[in-house]
Amino acid sequence: MQKAQQEMTSVKAALLSFVMLSAIVLCGFGTYAGDAANNHNAVDGYGVTAALR
Repeated sequence: MQKAQQEMTSVKAALLSFVMLSAIVLCGFGTYAGDAANNHNAVDGYGVTAALR
């Protein structure tokens, strides 16, 4: 029997990084779109949106 290779290769690491970054971007976009659909202002945490009112 052959041993199963459980090591992380550079290709696996690159794919994992791409999937994780894509998930973060999609979650952020979903939150922004949900706020926009409910007529909420986007909050950036720095008070910039408060200055635009």
